[in-house]
Amino acid sequence: MIRSMTGFAALSRESNGEKIVATIKSVNHRFLDVQVKAPQMLASVEGHVRALVQQRVSRGRIEVQIGLDLTGTPVREVTLDEALLARVTQLLADARARGLVVGELTASDVLRIPQLLDIRLKSSDQGPAALPASLSALLDIVVGETMDALVVMRATEGRFIQTDLDTRLATISGFVSDLERVAREGQQHLEARLRQRLAELPPDIQGDPAAIAQETVRFVARSDVDEEIVRMRGHAEHWRGLSDGPEPCGRKLDFLVQEMNREINTIGSKVEGGRATEVVIAAKAELERLREQVQNVE
Repeated sequence: MIRSMTGFAALSRESNGEKIVATIKSVNHRFLDVQVKAPQMLASVEGHVRALVQQRVSRGRIEVQIGLDLTGTPVREVTLDEALLARVTQLLADARARGLVVGELTASDVLRIPQLLDIRLKSSDQGPAALPASLSALLDIVVGETMDALVVMRATEGRFIQTDLDTRLATISGFVSDLERVAREGQQHLEARLRQRLAELPPDIQGDPAAIAQETVRFVARSDVDEEIVRMRGHAEHWRGLSDGPEPCGRKLDFLVQEMNREINTIGSKVEGGRATEVVIAAKAELERLREQVQNVE
């Protein structure tokens, strides 16, 4: 399967006064690298978010950013510092006994005493481990749907990449056929030149004709590239099988490009003639373009 490693998706969902926004983008990377940015309240679920990402992609640098908005009325708790209140009450009683103040301590007086009452969000004391089940379920939905959208985008871009790769692979296959023909013509010309030069030798140094003929064939065989041509075509068939298969194949395609480049180099060292050199250079240039494009494949 040809699927791009680049993509972007953003999604938000709201339920029961809780809103989660997920933004996910991916770029090329040799392996799978997942980075999660989330509010402190969601810090405990970062590992779970990474697992959700790993279920859907196998390669690329994935940056997940999660935003949380509690749109409903937050749950608060109020605590009273009873020890401080008792101390204040005792001090007021002593002051009344000495005639310094009159009257009793009222609720309005209590509210005005600094640090006597502490009002805070309930979740602050509970910490990230106390993530409500409803919020956890909403997070799974948002991250899952956003990842699905990202995968769709990567697959869509992958179809364009596959079209380009198929075109380049066909071009390289054409170069292979050209090299096969040029190599055979070069062998024939080489053999003809050798036989002509041997025939031009003086009779006293020509040697055994059978042995000379055998050595000529052996020398010409050194420029035979049939094995390399067969391997190149085998690599092309393997490539098509991987790209049409169900599994991500970027790393395997990268390896095949290296193998094809090695075969082309070997062919270039064996074949003779200006035309052969020209085709080898063109094939290597196209392989480099193929390699660059493969770096985008998951």
